[in-house]
Amino acid sequence: MEPNGTSANALSSRQVEVARLIAEGLSSKQIAARLGVSAKTANFHRYEIKRRLGVKSIAEIVRWAIRSGVIEA
Repeated sequence: MEPNGTSANALSSRQVEVARLIAEGLSSKQIAARLGVSAKTANFHRYEIKRRLGVKSIAEIVRWAIRSGVIEA
């Protein structure tokens, strides 16, 4: 079960994409460059992902991504 029982449906498709990039170890600046958005937008996605999943750390986002099948361990 994901943190706080949250499923992938709690995130938009863009947020799932950002969560995958976070789980791959990319920084906000790298995510911004990859997606063609500003670093501020990438940071906002990071904040919203944490808020929607009810997590506080990148490690918890990675754990969620693995458990929900967004990435493979």
